[in-house]
Amino acid sequence: MMDFTQEERMLMMIYNPGSREKLVVELETMKGQLRPEERRLLRLTDTVIGKLRKITDEEFDRIDLYPDVEE
Repeated sequence: MMDFTQEERMLMMIYNPGSREKLVVELETMKGQLRPEERRLLRLTDTVIGKLRKITDEEFDRIDLYPDVEE
């Protein structure tokens, strides 16, 4: 399984609509809204998108984006 940093997980948590494919779309949309000075966020987003494209939907479903939230 792909390892995601804490920062990458936070970005995924903020934009996650519930599926890997939809998350990639959301992140691509967000990238289009970034200003030139937001280069760091752009690099982070590109890294997350690249990692998401390398994993399966099943692997994505096993990622615990909300570990501290009790059900």
